[in-house]
Amino acid sequence: MKIVFTGVGLGGHFYPIIAIAQAVNQIRTEHHISNIDMYYFSDTDSDAKSLLLNNLQFVSIVSGKRRTKEQTQNSLSAKIHNLLDLFKLGIGSIQAFFKILFLYPDVVFSKGGYGSFPTLLAARILRIPLIIHESDSVPGRVSVWSGKFAQLIALSFKEALEYFPGQEEKIAHTGQPILRELLSPTKLGSYEFLDLDENIPIIFVVGGSQGAAPINSVLEKILPELLHKYQIIHQVGENNIKEYKKITDSILSEHPHQDRYKQFDILNTLAMKMTGGVSNLVISRSGSGLFEIAAWGTPSILIPYRFAHSDHQRKNAFNYARSGACVVIEEKNCTPNVLLSEINRIMSDKNVYQKMQDGTKEFFIPNAANKIASELIRICLEHEK
Repeated sequence: MKIVFTGVGLGGHFYPIIAIAQAVNQIRTEHHISNIDMYYFSDTDSDAKSLLLNNLQFVSIVSGKRRTKEQTQNSLSAKIHNLLDLFKLGIGSIQAFFKILFLYPDVVFSKGGYGSFPTLLAARILRIPLIIHESDSVPGRVSVWSGKFAQLIALSFKEALEYFPGQEEKIAHTGQPILRELLSPTKLGSYEFLDLDENIPIIFVVGGSQGAAPINSVLEKILPELLHKYQIIHQVGENNIKEYKKITDSILSEHPHQDRYKQFDILNTLAMKMTGGVSNLVISRSGSGLFEIAAWGTPSILIPYRFAHSDHQRKNAFNYARSGACVVIEEKNCTPNVLLSEINRIMSDKNVYQKMQDGTKEFFIPNAANKIASELIRICLEHEK
């Protein structure tokens, strides 16, 4: 049996695929199923160690990104890149066709995005069964297109249903596949590992795998005041760490509680598992990471990325907010005073805090990875017959 996974080489696409691969491996072990070979088709391997540990073989496919009209209308560079990326898509599609033809998998699973298009086109031409998963409230163009010939469309947000008209019978509101390690955050050893005080509330600030400069900029202005009451775990982003460390070192050089601020470029899975176990509040963007926050049962303040495609982060945030689990501050309104006020309001009012915790439980759908993995294996077994 062969399963091909495809998606963009970013955390929001890559790690849900790893979560599903984990579930496939678990089902295979529990039901004594042999010979399931799994492949990851993309333009980058993202995290080679995770692929290796979960029995996924990386297959490199050239791909290009199609930019929107808004992104290209005032940028000659973007227009040139669009043209060049059309050639990349053509080359990638030829590559994917022959590689898929050679493997001839039983099923293809897609997380969407430009990186998946060549593989999906090959699957379409060769009539290979397809399952897709969409993490956002507003699906990307590749997901909408591939949904027309997919056997199953799995959604994290039920609000995305309207973008797949006439296909309701093959849509499942599964929720978001999350790494097994992050579904079980822990306090055991976490305070020691992260060098934290158990008696002081902890705020986790994260801007996604790349960090978020606007969030970092607002935080630095209120950091001295926050550290009088809270401890801060801050994932700054690999591209921002050097510059931001100089700023915070300067700001906190004379602060009596500078040791309460813990700065990281990026947190690995173990560190995230421990951070999830001890955090009392999360400040974040509103990509697919909000599902991990919901799984932890932690109240949050979401600051959507305002340039996200189709404004999907804003829609994600407000759809999540309907459950009562978070507060949304739009980036243009996220001043230091507003952010500080919201942090103190949530952390000081037990009723507000409890309602937000309850909201995470109302929103979170468990076992998404297992549901999708089971369907992939079912199709494989049927195909073998």
